[in-house]
Order: sequence, then structure tokens, then C-alpha cells
Amino acid sequence: MIISISGEVKFPITLDAGTWIFDDRKIDLNTYFDKNLADVNEDEEYTKSVGAFFDREIKEGAISPPTLKSERRFLKEKLLTGTFGIKFEPFLKNAEPKETAKSLIIETSEKAITFPLEDGYNLILAFSKDGKALKQDGPVHILFEDGSNNDQPIKNVKGFRVE
Repeated sequence: MIISISGEVKFPITLDAGTWIFDDRKIDLNTYFDKNLADVNEDEEYTKSVGAFFDREIKEGAISPPTLKSERRFLKEKLLTGTFGIKFEPFLKNAEPKETAKSLIIETSEKAITFPLEDGYNLILAFSKDGKALKQDGPVHILFEDGSNNDQPIKNVKGFRVE
């Protein structure tokens, strides 16, 4: 479950994908790629949501907010069944690639895949599927931020090398 960032970096970094489930930066991959890219009028959306809220209040009556216990149960259930990833950008920035570095090489058990270093900042590291760690072909899967390889992510990642 350990992968590293090495090569032409100021600080080589070791990453433990098993700890990311507790990281606030994790993203829910079930909904991340479903973003509605259409332009939305924010005032109109706000008016609709407030109107729907008041309609519900009138029809159903006031609803008490969830208790802390029920919120914790919901969050625990989400962690145990969710599919999560984390952006690679903060890890790559913390490694501080040297100015001479031009490419990011993803080392897998089958081959090495080279990307321009700038594209490396837009990668997403998937580390959990349906609440389970990616032990068979992981520890992480590489997804592009636009979701273009969502069906065929880069698997069996062993490490990252900056050159």
C-alpha cells in the first residue's frame, strides 16, 4: 500500500494510500465526474432551492436537524461503502520538482507511462472502491481529472518518478 515520488525532486515522498480514507481532501468518485458543466444562474438556483424548502416546510412541517449520532452513523456508512480518490497535486507540490524536471513517469508492474509534468498535477489517485482498498491491482488507480479514462484507469501503480 506504499508508493513513492522520487527522481528530480527536492523532497522524495512516501505515500500510504491506506491513510487517505481519513483525509479531508478525499473526493467521492461516485459523484465527482457527474458535474453538470452547463452554465447555471446562481440567483435562479438559490430562489428555486429556497422555494422548495418553504414548500416542504408547509406540507410536511418543520424537520429537526439530524443528531450528531445519526450524522456519525451516516459518515461511517459512507466510508465503509464509498468509492474515493484524492488529487495528486498536493503531493507532487510537496515533493517540489526541480526546475529541470519535465516529465512524470508512472511506474506500474507492467510498464512505465510518461506524462508531461504539468499533466501530473491533474491526476486523481483512486484508493478505494465500494469501501474496499484496491489490493488486487492497486494500491491506487490513476484517473484523469476529466474522467476520460474512468472505465480504464492506470492500475498496478508502484511509484512515481519525476525526470
